[in-house]
Amino acid sequence: MSGNLFDIIRSHAPSPDKVLLELADGRQLSYSDALAWSGRLANILVLRGVEPGDRVAAQVEKSPEALILYLAVLRAGAVYLPLNTAYTLAELEYFLSDAEPKVVICDPKKRAGIAAIAQKCGVAAVETLDAAGRGSLGEAAAGAPADFADVPRKPSDLAAILYTSGTTGRSKGAMMTHRNLASNAATLARFWHFSARDVLLHALPMYHTHGLFVATNVTMIAGGSMLFLPRFDADEVLRLLPKATALMGVPTFYVRLLQHPDLDRARCAHMRLFISGSAPLLAETQREFLARTGHAILERYGMTETGMNTSNPYAGERIAGSVGFPLPGVELRVADPATGKVLPRGEVGVIEIRGPNVFAGYWRMPDKTAAEFHDGYFVSGDLGTIDARGYVHIVGRGKDLVITGGFNVYPQEIETEIDALPGVVESAVIGVPHPDFGEGVTAVVVKDKAADLSEQTILAALEGRLAKFKLPKRVIFVEDFPRNAMGKLQKNLLRDRYAGIYRGVGKARG
Repeated sequence: MSGNLFDIIRSHAPSPDKVLLELADGRQLSYSDALAWSGRLANILVLRGVEPGDRVAAQVEKSPEALILYLAVLRAGAVYLPLNTAYTLAELEYFLSDAEPKVVICDPKKRAGIAAIAQKCGVAAVETLDAAGRGSLGEAAAGAPADFADVPRKPSDLAAILYTSGTTGRSKGAMMTHRNLASNAATLARFWHFSARDVLLHALPMYHTHGLFVATNVTMIAGGSMLFLPRFDADEVLRLLPKATALMGVPTFYVRLLQHPDLDRARCAHMRLFISGSAPLLAETQREFLARTGHAILERYGMTETGMNTSNPYAGERIAGSVGFPLPGVELRVADPATGKVLPRGEVGVIEIRGPNVFAGYWRMPDKTAAEFHDGYFVSGDLGTIDARGYVHIVGRGKDLVITGGFNVYPQEIETEIDALPGVVESAVIGVPHPDFGEGVTAVVVKDKAADLSEQTILAALEGRLAKFKLPKRVIFVEDFPRNAMGKLQKNLLRDRYAGIYRGVGKARG
């Protein structure tokens, strides 16, 4: 067997008739259906010129066909490049010019704008696929043969590139190998006790690590099934919970579920596991969920560059506010950010990670890649500590990264857009606690005294320039920023000052 992740998934597949996906309306897709349909799509990708190692970019809505496309790219030996559906054309141009994909797949409604960018970036072909599975790619695949000779891959070959925010505001492409994805999926399936009997309620997006590589890879490598929702909807999740055994979500999911009057122990009686990640889970949410359902949410810690690193135990105490222990095969240590010296338990420092889950580096950024490793360990930029019992606690981030609703937002990108507006003297974008999103993107602005600027005018100016998840939830005007003796803006003081501005927000049902 080759090192191709698809071959590994197929080797664990149950009987061909086993259900892989079930939609909210009851329609089902079996493992054999997925094999046949991914073979057809792989044949079309090859016809469009895709060769082993080529990138295939996809900005598509969540659908069964989107998952099958991911499998088809693996089978063709290509590199999957999922792109957030909220990205604007201006943002997409950077990704396409940097990754140079051979093919781009997008929603039919976006084809005209993306085709113009693709031509400018030298992309060979643009195909379409919508949330219902319609589009040029599906139409072409319908007439293609289902048989496909999977391209052998080495474990060290690239399987995917995921873009993540950079320290200069420029997005970096994290290169994930077949070994990275396969090892992390197998480890998580064992650690979380996933099996062919499991039914995962999948309500996450499909364009980032959590929804694609954790949720789907873990389920498939265990031979399980998924209840596939296009997006999180509290009513639908609660309706389907009695048919599921596991749910993977972000803290926002659990906040919304707790706001629903139908959440109770009876509704969760069939469930064995609730998992949370991608943003900090408030201890208050953990306690309230346990009281309402009898289930302690399992919180874990991962990154785009590493997949999952730690997890609270499956059997054992799940400590609110902790992300648990390093996963089997993963080495995690805490080091002094200034000296690199490894620190003893109980001291706070930067978290460093080593293991088969750690990415191969940043796409076409060898210097940046080298700078992010220390003695073979990836320097996460997250600040944390390991307590006396070995539990890992994340206490902050050293790069001012904002994580809102599970999405990474780097402030400089937003600050650049705000600073370019007439009447703005300077801006600072920070993340402060938000009951729904973990952190709310918040812009603090110093304006010219004669400028006629308001919160609404700034937000309106940013519309269309940035993805919606990057847009500030509040714009606050100040006379000046707090600075240290060297004149450096002290964002920590701004975060402290506005820490309570979202208190009481997000109490409506969703």
